[in-house]
Amino acid sequence: MDEKERKPLLSIQHLDVVFGSGKKAFKAVSDVSFDIYKGETLSLVGESGSGKTTIGRAIVRINPCSAGAIYYDGKRISGKLSRAEDREVVRKIQMIFQDPAASLNERATIEYIISEGLYNFHLFKDEKDRMTKVEEITKAVGLLPEHLTRYPHEFSGGQRQRIGLARSIVMDPEFIIADEPISALDVSIRAQVLNLLKKFQREKGLTYLFIAHDLSIVRFISDRIVVIYKGRIMEIAETEELFAHPMHPYTRSLMSAIPIPDPILEKQKKLFVYEPDRMHDYSKEQPELCDLGNGHMVYGSLSEIEEYRRKRFGA
Repeated sequence: MDEKERKPLLSIQHLDVVFGSGKKAFKAVSDVSFDIYKGETLSLVGESGSGKTTIGRAIVRINPCSAGAIYYDGKRISGKLSRAEDREVVRKIQMIFQDPAASLNERATIEYIISEGLYNFHLFKDEKDRMTKVEEITKAVGLLPEHLTRYPHEFSGGQRQRIGLARSIVMDPEFIIADEPISALDVSIRAQVLNLLKKFQREKGLTYLFIAHDLSIVRFISDRIVVIYKGRIMEIAETEELFAHPMHPYTRSLMSAIPIPDPILEKQKKLFVYEPDRMHDYSKEQPELCDLGNGHMVYGSLSEIEEYRRKRFGA
């Protein structure tokens, strides 16, 4: 389906998130706009501190929006909502947090942690139905039934991340924000968790916002990629388009940091360093996010956008 005909499931429009006030105010996210379509995986990529998690937390209403709006299925979910509307947002949108240790209640058993959403929204007929759901999702994420009576501190980082995944999926959400869900995991476990996410997407028709800093991983899970730097979007494109034609110098710097599995080639590789003060002169022209064509959007001044367009499509 053509992108213009598709209706976004989630739409972020001119979002600002500011922490503190007065002289101590810090703008973590500045004028961010993008859409996520039903059934797709959109990845938000950037280095640490670029505002990725802040955007994810703004969607689930942990971080308040200072300006702009967030719409889910056509309804505004940022700002003040009624209790019923707030519950509906929580029910439909779930988040897998970056730090599995901090996001799990150390005093609760795994059975209770996974069941908490079921209890809060009464998503089961009786106790037998609840236990069936908990046991099925536990098995689906690769944990054992005997794990249900244990506590979070008894598990490894990878197992805790699976518990967090089970807690989100058991509620049958429509949209999941996966905040660096594999950054704390061993390389061998990463593929298993990514395969699990794709499996649930196929079976349940889930939509993902996948937050990461590693472009090599998002290539294999994403339909589209949003590149963010210091709270601003630098580039948006379909995955293969972005890897074939990275336009913004910051995107190219992220690409150059992807490790090469061959040690000889890795030693010879030259890193491309992004230096915004040297590479851009915005004293005469104000930069903005512009569409080059093919849905490929890049942040830059008019002269830069013309240069990017020439590079991408020829004169």
